[in-house]
Amino acid sequence: MKNIVIIGGSKGIGNAVLLQQLENNFVYNLSRSAPENIHPNLKHFTVDVLKDELPEIETVDTLIYCPGSINLKPFGNLSIDDFRNDFEINVIGAVKTIQKYLAALKKGNNPSILLFSTVAVKLGMPFHSSIASAKAGVEGLVKSLGAELASTVRINAIAPTITETSLSLNILRNERMKENMIQRHPMKDYLQPNEVAQMADFLISEKAKSISGQIFEMDYGIVTFKI
Repeated sequence: MKNIVIIGGSKGIGNAVLLQQLENNFVYNLSRSAPENIHPNLKHFTVDVLKDELPEIETVDTLIYCPGSINLKPFGNLSIDDFRNDFEINVIGAVKTIQKYLAALKKGNNPSILLFSTVAVKLGMPFHSSIASAKAGVEGLVKSLGAELASTVRINAIAPTITETSLSLNILRNERMKENMIQRHPMKDYLQPNEVAQMADFLISEKAKSISGQIFEMDYGIVTFKI
């Protein structure tokens, strides 16, 4: 049984990851709101990662940082604060939690860190300049920290396409918009949170012990294929 710290496990992809891990691992969830799930293997801390002190956790095998943002505006409508806020949520929050638990991770069992990026870093999508810039920072962190920690802790990231969560509610708010999104993807679908959770499960497992510093696109072909 691993000790897994999940930041942002109360909703969306984070909650799917939390549910995936609860049966076989002990999960600490850190988020502003508590998950609805009740389980003997779950301990929740109500925390604003950017503002509050993080709790002391002595034994950590895996750290998963899930918070993200979808702040889609024309570049001219984005303020400096928009860019700053997206960077803080996606990069500074991850840095803060990694620094907090790195010493414990280095003592862990097959220790690993998992972060989240977006296909918008590579695809080049209008109105994504703020979030794509922030997530590019996440990818840079994965590469650099992966090299620095190569002998002790693995770190990877998943870069999903649009995923059906509360965060994407405005983009997938009716059946017409959902169908349009399906048609935009060459493989004619978009992601559900449990699909991302399954990839997360693999990347933090012994099966992925040779993998670090990698960004895994889950894109239903939208980055890879032109059809």
